[in-house]
Amino acid sequence: MFICETCGTQYAETTQPPPHCPVCEDERQYVGWKGQTWTTHEALADEYRLRLENDDGLLGIGLAPDFAIPQRAILLPTDAGNLLWECVSLVTDEAVAALNARGGVDRIVISHPHFYSSMVEWSEALGGVPILLHEADKEWVQRSSPKIEYWSGDERKLSDAVTLIRCGGHFPGSTALHWRDGPRAGGALFPGDALQVVLDRRHVTFMYSYPNYIPMKPSDVSGMRSRLNGYEFEDVFGYTWGRNIVGNARAAVDASFDRYLTAVSR
Repeated sequence: MFICETCGTQYAETTQPPPHCPVCEDERQYVGWKGQTWTTHEALADEYRLRLENDDGLLGIGLAPDFAIPQRAILLPTDAGNLLWECVSLVTDEAVAALNARGGVDRIVISHPHFYSSMVEWSEALGGVPILLHEADKEWVQRSSPKIEYWSGDERKLSDAVTLIRCGGHFPGSTALHWRDGPRAGGALFPGDALQVVLDRRHVTFMYSYPNYIPMKPSDVSGMRSRLNGYEFEDVFGYTWGRNIVGNARAAVDASFDRYLTAVSR
């Protein structure tokens, strides 16, 4: 089962590497400057390890050194169960043991196709837990599994405190997770790349393609704003280590919507 070295997506089992990676050939991503290259899970395990570290109060999991995009997964101990938010390309026994020591994982939830990575590998390593994806992005799944469950519409409540929100924009099914009760008072938003925490960690931005700098359409940003209305949160956890807005995040996101829409309307 080959893994693209640029986007980190694991493909279904084949005897030879796939001829191309449609995830990278899409204009939201890119083919590596050396051309399309592949690795395997076994080869990754020889060259990389997993970071298991605290990221602003939650257990984060990511590759070290950086590989592919590079996102980190994060464990959310919610009233909807222990959710593994996002996924990475490598699974290790150490990471599985660390998750099991915290009560295991009840469900994997992923924001959008760039972070599907080795989701089926993770599901199997964790005992066959379900993987929840938005059906609008079904075409981007490269390794299928009966454990994948698709949801539809603009909202999916997993519990009284946990709601999935289809933000759209970056991908049609780009999803944010709202956790009303955690990890601190005031709650948190986990938006993947639907809205991305920028380097000043005081704002977010909105891009159709982040590596190729294609702005998101104003209508998509306005639609996202509408769907997020009514959700309060003190923190935003971004896609990778430390890219978080800790405290007053709802106001920061609202100001970012205003800033972006003003800039693109000039």
